[in-house]
Amino acid sequence: MKKSITAIFALVTLSVTLMACKNKAKEAETKDAETIAITKIASEKFNVNTSESTIAWKGFKPTGSHTGTIAIKNGILNIIEGEINSGTFLIDMNSIKDADASAKLEGHLKSADFFDVEKYPTATFEITSIKDVDGKTMLSGNLTLKDVKNNVTFPVSITNENNTVTLTSESFVIDRTKWNVQYGSKSIFDNLGDKFINDDIELQVTVKASKS
Repeated sequence: MKKSITAIFALVTLSVTLMACKNKAKEAETKDAETIAITKIASEKFNVNTSESTIAWKGFKPTGSHTGTIAIKNGILNIIEGEINSGTFLIDMNSIKDADASAKLEGHLKSADFFDVEKYPTATFEITSIKDVDGKTMLSGNLTLKDVKNNVTFPVSITNENNTVTLTSESFVIDRTKWNVQYGSKSIFDNLGDKFINDDIELQVTVKASKS
């Protein structure tokens, strides 16, 4: 009987894990940091509306997932002839929120185990290029977390109407260990059993910016 219960538990855990993996977004191309896009003199400055801009996140573990948001502290998009030429965003890591309002989880994410917000209160994203690839707009930029900088590329949609630029990404995944966020990673630590936390973090970015 005990073996049967153990087998059922293992099957349920495996099923949840497989479903989570199946529903996850595609991992963003990640490589070494690149030279940021040069702002042209003729470009117009659009300031990010922080109340309408956010980063949604989702983290995974064998028994399920957690979701939440991170605020964008400030940012600028430089526009020339209606197109984004360059831009920089400052991300407020102290603003990490859990959708279930778990103070314990939020505190753990802010601790040195994860993002160490006391030492690294902000993260940055600097645009390096925007290109059309196979019918999709691909945004590339240097993401700096905990003093580690990598270039990531992911698909976005961009509109420019009534002096407001709206940039919305598709959901994409980054591997947190590439930014030295290693807590609970089975790719870093052995013997975690089913107590590990997936390396992948799913993100979706929404940015609205208005002409200054």
